[in-house]
Amino acid sequence: MRILIIEDDNETAAYLGKALREAGHVTEHGADGESGAAMAAEGGYDVIVADRMLPKRDGLSVIEDLRKSGDHTPVLVLSALGQVDDRVTGLRAGGDDYLAKPYAFTELLARVEALGRRRRPGAADTVYTVGDLELDRLAHTVTRASQAIPLQPREFRLLEYLMKHAGQVVTRTMLLENVWDYHFDPQTNVIDVHISRLRGKIDKGFGEPLLHTVRGAGYMIRDSAR
Repeated sequence: MRILIIEDDNETAAYLGKALREAGHVTEHGADGESGAAMAAEGGYDVIVADRMLPKRDGLSVIEDLRKSGDHTPVLVLSALGQVDDRVTGLRAGGDDYLAKPYAFTELLARVEALGRRRRPGAADTVYTVGDLELDRLAHTVTRASQAIPLQPREFRLLEYLMKHAGQVVTRTMLLENVWDYHFDPQTNVIDVHISRLRGKIDKGFGEPLLHTVRGAGYMIRDSAR
């Protein structure tokens, strides 16, 4: 699953993101209420894990705005406020589940995966298809011409982002920010290396290539037959 973590404590967010990725999920991080709200508004997440008390905007107002916009992405609220009234407030604001801190990661994972199994009206597509290439975000699988293609977590995240923007030019800056969580240029060839590896896995031996380099602009994944 693709999970958005909205958490202002960087250490907590890093731990949670690492643990969720080790469980086979893809994570992205919003460090405050405003950035988290902007990321959530872009859509494409299976579950959102949101701290209640955040700088710039509190977590409940982020959830309320999502619901007003018609976004039904399941949200797990995390909070140090664990009294009954606090939980009721969080659920009435639009949260689907509420977990008080401190929590056991195994319980959080079980709750997140339970939320991810819910099929909600208006939920984002969980399967991306370009030509005969298919990526299932929930099952975390990739196939081409019905042949399974094993990918490393970063390769999966890279392909997912490219397929989400199929037919569009994706710049190096977009990839650095959304796949590597870099908001600066690391001055390395990390993107070139991963694109090369990904191209070798999804294109080599399958006839028409789907992953293209747009010289001077970035990359694009598209069905060459169209």
